[in-house]
Amino acid sequence: MSAPLLFDRALHKKRLDRAASGFAAADFLQRRAALDLAERLEAIMRDFPVAVDLSARNGAFARALAESPAAERVGVLIEADLSAAMLAGRAGPRLVADEERLPFAPASLDLIVSTLGLHWTNDVVGALIQIRRALKPDGLFLGAFLGGSTLTELRQALTDAESEILGGAGSRVSPFADSRDAAGLLQRAGFALPVADVDRVKVSYEHPLKLLADLRAMGETNVLADRHPRALTRALLARASEIYAERFSGTDGRVSATFEIVTLTGWAPHASQQQPLQPGSARMRLADALGVVEHRLPRDE
Repeated sequence: MSAPLLFDRALHKKRLDRAASGFAAADFLQRRAALDLAERLEAIMRDFPVAVDLSARNGAFARALAESPAAERVGVLIEADLSAAMLAGRAGPRLVADEERLPFAPASLDLIVSTLGLHWTNDVVGALIQIRRALKPDGLFLGAFLGGSTLTELRQALTDAESEILGGAGSRVSPFADSRDAAGLLQRAGFALPVADVDRVKVSYEHPLKLLADLRAMGETNVLADRHPRALTRALLARASEIYAERFSGTDGRVSATFEIVTLTGWAPHASQQQPLQPGSARMRLADALGVVEHRLPRDE
């Protein structure tokens, strides 16, 4: 069965193309995620002759890697993005590629990183399966995507404003995967040694409209395939801004916005990797390992 069509990928590409020229003005999340991935790579003492950066956008990961000790262990880094405009104007191997239809040969890559792009795929597990297949055995995947708590304040403000004015509410903010399911996504895609963790980022804005301007500059505005039938009117936007300010402003009058960055680490399976023991194969009693005396529980009569 094919995955449900949640997102309009063609519209997403247009939004990224439009955002490319001014992306640097609002790339703080991209830079944060890229720096984190580069730092994680520093702790892995092995070489990666051929690597791909999916969702490369304006090259934040390449820049973070260039300033990291891990750079000497990464050979060729191919920057890939859905938007050709995002890749324009810089040197190095670049490739226009859709995360939903990766063009890489099986077992051809040593490292794949993905920086804040997978949350726009209609089938995240399917995309991860393609990534795992493109990796050589024991190849590494590092990925970051936006998780479920992202833009919770904006979601609440828009929903309540719409219920108040229109008598009902629809989806105006894209859904994000629940961070509690992140490691499970890697397991379902066949990765070994899956690890997931969360970085919650609070950003303050002078006004909710400033947040919307940043989202537009990031190319992160709503591209739901089943978009709301009614346009976002000035009256609705004004009321949503009022609700936002009433509920989520600090003592300084600025409003806060939550971004949840979920980071995944997984390895393409290989026989050399650590394997879980079979049930019943332990050679030492738990009580002996802990240095305690084992007491049997009384049996019910």
